[in-house]
Amino acid sequence: MDLEEKAAVTSGSSFWRSTAVTGVPDIMLTDGPHGVRKAAPGGGILDSEPATCFPPAVALGSTWDPQLARRVGEALGDEARAMDVQVLLGPGINLKRSPLGGRNFEYFAEDPLLTGVLATEWVKGLQSRGVGASLKHFAVNSQETDRMRVSADVDERTLREIYLRAFQRVVTQAKPWTVMCAYNRINGVLASQHHWLLTEVLRGEWGYEGLVVSDWGAVADRVEAVRAGLDLTMPGPDPDGDRRLVEAVRSGHLPESTLDTAVSRVSSLVRAALASRTDATYDKDEHHALAREVAGRGIVLLKNDLTNDGAVLPLGRHDGTIAVLGEFARTPRFQGGGSSQINPTRLDNALDEITALAEGPVTFASGYDDVDAAVALARGAAVAVVFAGTDRETEGADRESIDLPAAHVELIERVAAANPRTVVVLSSGAVLRTGPWDAAVPAIVEGWLLGQAGGGAIADVLFGRVNPSGRLTETIPLHLADHPSYLDFPGEAGHVRYGEGVHIGYRGFDARSQQVAYPFGHGLSYTTFEYGPATVTATDGGLSVRLSVTNTGDRDGREVVQAYVSLAGSRVRRAPRELKAFASVAIAAGETVEVELPIARDDLAYWDTRLSRWVVEGGTYQVEIGASSRDLRVSATATVTGDDARVPLTGESTIAEWLSDPRGAQALGEVFAALAGSGEAGVMAHTAADPEMLTLMGSLPLARLSVFAGEAFSPAAIEKLSAAVN
Repeated sequence: MDLEEKAAVTSGSSFWRSTAVTGVPDIMLTDGPHGVRKAAPGGGILDSEPATCFPPAVALGSTWDPQLARRVGEALGDEARAMDVQVLLGPGINLKRSPLGGRNFEYFAEDPLLTGVLATEWVKGLQSRGVGASLKHFAVNSQETDRMRVSADVDERTLREIYLRAFQRVVTQAKPWTVMCAYNRINGVLASQHHWLLTEVLRGEWGYEGLVVSDWGAVADRVEAVRAGLDLTMPGPDPDGDRRLVEAVRSGHLPESTLDTAVSRVSSLVRAALASRTDATYDKDEHHALAREVAGRGIVLLKNDLTNDGAVLPLGRHDGTIAVLGEFARTPRFQGGGSSQINPTRLDNALDEITALAEGPVTFASGYDDVDAAVALARGAAVAVVFAGTDRETEGADRESIDLPAAHVELIERVAAANPRTVVVLSSGAVLRTGPWDAAVPAIVEGWLLGQAGGGAIADVLFGRVNPSGRLTETIPLHLADHPSYLDFPGEAGHVRYGEGVHIGYRGFDARSQQVAYPFGHGLSYTTFEYGPATVTATDGGLSVRLSVTNTGDRDGREVVQAYVSLAGSRVRRAPRELKAFASVAIAAGETVEVELPIARDDLAYWDTRLSRWVVEGGTYQVEIGASSRDLRVSATATVTGDDARVPLTGESTIAEWLSDPRGAQALGEVFAALAGSGEAGVMAHTAADPEMLTLMGSLPLARLSVFAGEAFSPAAIEKLSAAVN
């Protein structure tokens, strides 16, 4: 290639295609992540060819099932190949820092381990079909407000442990073909120009060998983006950017070898994509059935209290009239707005599906605008099922509230007053506040945004054809103001401070011993499970947790077994407990199964800011196992041998730090002993031996002692002392 061709190949030729130059054909990249959104010929940006709209990540994540995520990835790969798409833009793995996040419906969880494990299998599934994934949005993209410019200001420990951890897992374990940089800044630097992020961390530390592509419109300066490690700018064409790259190389401002590296990565991606390019088809009915299965597994039964007639759910098929109330039952909210919006191959609605399963009468009222009619139907029904939720969630705008619309709350409260056997089915892309209306209803089903087959899945769960096993992937607070992110979201004046640090989501609620409406990991079943004693064994690879779980009810079911880890007396601030392993386990009625939960040693590590590396702290770790972060049934402990985390001693190390280090204490003691009886230095040595004075002096850097003890603590003396102990 000549220099102009090299520049051109590092940007797109159109909205969805790369640029073809000598020896390098073009390929198509298109939106996901829960469907293949291939632009329709001659249509607008959001007009697309029909494809299966699988449940968005808010529902897929709630399955807590990595193998189900892999099956969805495989199905998406089949559809992408059938539509001649080479790279699908997903999965989205940013964390749900705030329930107001406008794109929370596209993300898996508020927890990095859960997010990373599910996304790893999704990517493996997609790429097993010869279609590349695009891991996004790298990084710290947890809001839509001012998303093109805002600086996410976050300390390094929080960045490493929370916001980069899922990316690191997917990159190292699944090797996505592409990683997509975010729009926002991280600590003042645009993600597209962030050399530390794109080159030092992603490639240098994690060993990533794939291509970095920009989010669409994320690049402000092509030259600085290529210098930072970004390979492909989308969309295109970008003749002005091409020209600037050529000029930068010719002037020596940008080494041609740096541009060559980007060109090589684009060429490698194209070769890999075209090597896998074959004719393919898929069965639309099979994919719709998979979408229904995933949706059913993602539904969370929040509440199912006993009434005078027993639990309301599951519904019986012969129990009299069912009043279905709320327009969402007939006109479903099944996905969010923005770049992930899919044109479904078909669309189920809950009203038709409930009517098909019920053998008794089903009545309907749209409800929100005519509450009186809905109340009248509820009063004469055996059970009332109210559909409520958010009006709209979309890319580009964060939510303003976590409350239901006032009309929906009124519908729920008045129907519940008319019929004590009222079920509320929620439709939303993120958690909603359930108080105070939840006190008036015995049963609540969180139906999320469930994709094109969600209507059938809701009916399956309501009638017990599917025993609910979904679990919350984000905490439902009693009030928005309770949330750890509340005072620092969405920021102001171009900056958002991640002030809660590592205490995102349930970590923050637990750290403050704060009551919540429904905790992280919560979800009920139509059966019951009993946990046997647990054992935890330390191994070279980490921890191995074993226990038995018994289905003590009369229905087959599925339990999501969750293991949370804590370390009392840790040298660093930690959450009271952190999710470190989980398993979604099918258990027949009356059956007992043995569950093993491996916890990798790497997942026990924290980021040590003093050493700039991961460190496993030694000590006795407690592992609590249960059905949610606050329903912990059994526990066990194991002693873990820690990493060497000794911090080199210097003149800026405090006296307390010197004395807490065995070698430092011995060396310092010898110096003090030599000073004993020698004027002011001797007084200092005597004073240092007094516990009360040591408390007072402990925070004094050693170098400051030169003021009191002269040459014994001169720069040269301290340098010699430091060399001896280090």
